[in-house]
Amino acid sequence: MPATLFEKYGGFGSVSRIVMTFYDKVLDSDEIGDFFDDVDMTRLIDHQTKFISYLLGGPVSYSEERLRRTHATLDLKNEDFDEVARLLRETLVEHKFDPSDIKSVMSAIEARRSAILSTGAT
Repeated sequence: MPATLFEKYGGFGSVSRIVMTFYDKVLDSDEIGDFFDDVDMTRLIDHQTKFISYLLGGPVSYSEERLRRTHATLDLKNEDFDEVARLLRETLVEHKFDPSDIKSVMSAIEARRSAILSTGAT
């Protein structure tokens, strides 16, 4: 029996496919797609694969301080965060995550809202 969601869902290879699906949705989003116009997507996908792996209990760690620094200049709002969360949930459903596992991942994301959003986000 796998000890972590990371192991249960197939490790880095599976997480990489999940992240690729997720960013296809993000880039198509009218609400948040523009945030990624001038972004090195290869680098971002690598970082996001590590971050999602971390949330699933994989062998990577991310501090809240790192999340704050990474997102500090983006002026993200609650509705931006909500759209990202919605697209991630949709992606996890498509990749056949169990509902209880989706709830766990979404709770982990929600717990990091304040680190990801800009100070004073509305």
